[in-house]
Amino acid sequence: MLTLTALITLLAVALYFYTGIRVAQARRTSGIQAPAMTGNPDFERAVRVQANMLEWMPMFLPALWLFAIYVSDRWAAVIGLVWIIGRAVYIQGYAQAANKRGTGFAIQAIATTVLWGGALIAVISAAPKSF
Repeated sequence: MLTLTALITLLAVALYFYTGIRVAQARRTSGIQAPAMTGNPDFERAVRVQANMLEWMPMFLPALWLFAIYVSDRWAAVIGLVWIIGRAVYIQGYAQAANKRGTGFAIQAIATTVLWGGALIAVISAAPKSF
C-alpha cells in the first residue's frame, strides 16, 4: 500500500488550500476587490505564493507517485515531506519579501528533481528490454 505517499499528497493539497486562504486574507486586509490582482505588495506576494505552488504541483505530484510506485512508498513520503517543508519555507520567506523566497524554492525544487529523476530511472529499468 502507498499510505505514506497518500498522506503526503493530502498534506500538499492542504498546504495549497492554506495558500488560497492567505490570498483571501490578503485581499481583505489590503482592500483589493476581485478581479483586481495588483495594487498592494503584500497581496501580490500572497498571490504569487499560491500561483507558484500551483505551477509546481503538476511536476511534484506525478513524480511523487511514480517514485512511490516504482521505488519506495517510504522514501517518496520522506522526500515529499522535504518538498512540503521547502514550500513552507518559501511561503514564510516570500511573505516577508520577494528576495527571501530562494531557500524554500531551492529545497522544493531539489526534492522534485530527486523524485522525478528517481522515478525516471526506475521506470526505465522496469521497462521491457524488447523496446
